[in-house]
Amino acid sequence: MAERKLLVLFGSQTGTAQDTAERIGREAKRRHFHCRVEALDSYPVAQLIQELLVVFVCATTGQGDPPDNMKNFWRFIFRKNLSPASLCQMDCAVLGLGDSSYPKFNFVAKKLHKRLQQLGASPILPVALGDDQHDLGPDAVVDPWLLDLWGRILPLYPLPPGLGIISPDVLLPSKFTLHFLDERSSGCDGEAARQATSELHPFAARVVSNLRVTAESHFQDVRLIEFDVTGSGIEYSAGDVVMIQPRNAPEDVQQFCQLLRLDPDRCFVLKPSEPGTPLPAHLPQPCTIQHLVACYLDICCVPRRSFFELLSWFSPNELEREKLQEFSSAQGQEELYSYCNRPRRTTLEVLCDFPHTTCAVPLDYLLDLIPRIQPRAFSIASSMLALPNRLQILLAVVQYKTRLSKPRRGLCSTWLASLRPQQEDVRVPLWVKRGGMKFPMEPDTPIIMIGPGTGVAPFRAAIQERVAHGRKGNYLFFGCRQKSKDFYCGAEWQELVKSGHLTLFTAFSRDQEEKIYVQHRIRENQGLVWDLLSRGNAHIYLAG
Repeated sequence: MAERKLLVLFGSQTGTAQDTAERIGREAKRRHFHCRVEALDSYPVAQLIQELLVVFVCATTGQGDPPDNMKNFWRFIFRKNLSPASLCQMDCAVLGLGDSSYPKFNFVAKKLHKRLQQLGASPILPVALGDDQHDLGPDAVVDPWLLDLWGRILPLYPLPPGLGIISPDVLLPSKFTLHFLDERSSGCDGEAARQATSELHPFAARVVSNLRVTAESHFQDVRLIEFDVTGSGIEYSAGDVVMIQPRNAPEDVQQFCQLLRLDPDRCFVLKPSEPGTPLPAHLPQPCTIQHLVACYLDICCVPRRSFFELLSWFSPNELEREKLQEFSSAQGQEELYSYCNRPRRTTLEVLCDFPHTTCAVPLDYLLDLIPRIQPRAFSIASSMLALPNRLQILLAVVQYKTRLSKPRRGLCSTWLASLRPQQEDVRVPLWVKRGGMKFPMEPDTPIIMIGPGTGVAPFRAAIQERVAHGRKGNYLFFGCRQKSKDFYCGAEWQELVKSGHLTLFTAFSRDQEEKIYVQHRIRENQGLVWDLLSRGNAHIYLAG
């Protein structure tokens, strides 16, 4: 009989594809498969030729791009020198997660499905295309597709004699167990030896300044934040992106620990429940509960359906358990959407709404229940040629109202805005990634930049870089509401205009009766724009 091994590989940007992959992993365990769930770029791709049964779960980002954690795999799988029989012994299935409001809907899944067949793999099912735009979200496609998938896999890989499918009424073991140590926090969360800066080894950059660049009377709080990256080995160019690993607010950490009756100073090590399960790469060993809750568990994210499903297991209270089961059922998805997604209710708020259940959650299940805090990406708003060993970002603090009484706040922007570098030594974990914007190397090529609001950030970096190289032909269309309230870096632009390094067009939409936006300024200057494009071979860039 064929070996009952299943590999589930995912490419995920926001965590949805990972959540779905882990769901497939749990369903595989109920069917007694030896199952591994891994990000595509964590898997040694050359071993793929030995795999017999693989399910791929892939999101599509931006304009048909693969997620960051499958970019290396994507480059490898499309190499021209791969043999058409490379994957001839593989049975595979591809599940795509996308958004049909984008032109390249589920482009990555469609292209991967086709490429796997070109390399000799046998598809068990047609590619599935989950859609965020559906009333029930991707689950409208995922639920029936998974039923079909197991209907096809089990005849190929029958259950071992004497074993049946583990009932949904049985709780599967947690992925990890927490083993508490005798010592308290003093010996925990130690700094590892300094390594090249990356997502696994972020650089703890000192915050130099945190300046509000909008008027105090303006509704939107926007910050220009500067970091010192001396000694990090970080190098970047205009158009690159800085990734920042945020942390939860101290009051949220305290509330979470109180709800679950956790001692923040207790120290633990993680042990995998099954041999071969890799430990979470971003968590130190040993670790304190304080570090786990503050820096790792995303207690402020909007929880997914799988959260309610697992939480319902621990409920000693019948009313709470029934509600949680309803939220995790296929029929309860509309109600879950109106309770959770529409008002953007956080995991912490849900735990407060189910107090009997929350205080009964076993600690070993915390990492199954709550995902890791995802890093946030910001366009770098400075050039190393103008500011050596420094890195700046232009950040709008996210805050908005829903029907919940407490305003919704962006986790990362609220944390960064709260930092007070003039009062204490403040450090932020960060690393740099190559961006999608590349500016021309030729000194005579003009660039037209359209950057309303904080969209101007990468263009500030580009202008600083080009001015340092003595390149002229910099044209910027900038738009905001009012010249006196949110004209970011206005004095800086005026100086560059004076010195002849910049041609600036501004649109202050609320400074006159009729609203004027950047597109009006482009139309007014259509002759110049066309001349730059047709005769000057100008490059045009747009950032929002």
